[in-house]
Amino acid sequence: MLGRSLYAPEIVLNAGAPIGTVGGIQAVESLFWHPLLSAFPDLERRTGILLSGQFRGQDWFASTGLLIGHFTGALLGMKPTGRSQSLRYGWFDRVEGDRIVESYVIFDFTRLLIDTRQWPLAPPLGADWWPAPATQDGLIRAAGTATVKESEKSLKLVEAMIGGLMKYDGKSLASMGMRSFWTPQFQWYGPGSIGSARGHAEYERAHQRPFLTAFPDRVGGNHKCRIGDGPYVASTGWPSIQATHSGSGWLGMPATGKRITMRVMDFWRRDGDLLAENWVFIDLIDLLGQFGVDVWERLAEWRQ
Repeated sequence: MLGRSLYAPEIVLNAGAPIGTVGGIQAVESLFWHPLLSAFPDLERRTGILLSGQFRGQDWFASTGLLIGHFTGALLGMKPTGRSQSLRYGWFDRVEGDRIVESYVIFDFTRLLIDTRQWPLAPPLGADWWPAPATQDGLIRAAGTATVKESEKSLKLVEAMIGGLMKYDGKSLASMGMRSFWTPQFQWYGPGSIGSARGHAEYERAHQRPFLTAFPDRVGGNHKCRIGDGPYVASTGWPSIQATHSGSGWLGMPATGKRITMRVMDFWRRDGDLLAENWVFIDLIDLLGQFGVDVWERLAEWRQ
């Protein structure tokens, strides 16, 4: 059976909505893998970034890339197209010995819904592309090339940048000092319903300003894993952001005034002393549910 040699019997897999948390090999097979393989019988995993490291004394692997295949069966309420499609993923696995004991997975279902013309909400503000690293070196480097020093440098830069994100004064984006952490034409690859951006001006327009305006009191924390491997860093929190949706509308939805949490994954690539690329995943199906918006219900109504 699928996963019997991969997972420990006590595996707990935490997936984004609408899958949720499943425990034990049988549940992982039936509730996680079976829907995917039924929808994409020729499913193939294309990994663009894969890194490993220790976090709080535990061994982790983190990866991002695409699941691709012919979308021939319904997937969690999404109508198949019969065509080849891709599904972006962010994936963290904690291992003990030679088995996975804990996983965190976010699929970019919003991107798949947009690609298949089934997204029932507002179109993204950002661009429509999510490539592999520009340097084409995202897979684990050969032994000895990802030195401890380089990994620590990457981690320190990311943590300093995250500290700057929390210094927003509510008035000027310059108060966060982001231009001292990123290359001038850095690439930011956001979830499908947000889109991607190149450079500071486009990033601020497509994501940063709308996000900060919508969630002015956001705070971070509760990280499950943050590892550096050479010029790459990966981090996830479940959830890692708490905020009030109070400042303005977001993703075409008006402000709700509700307290929300966000499950987030980030993958960064450092170029010298600055960050050059950032792949971002947010469990937006779960977040919209906290707004009171059931995407699958809207999808069904939209088709009528």
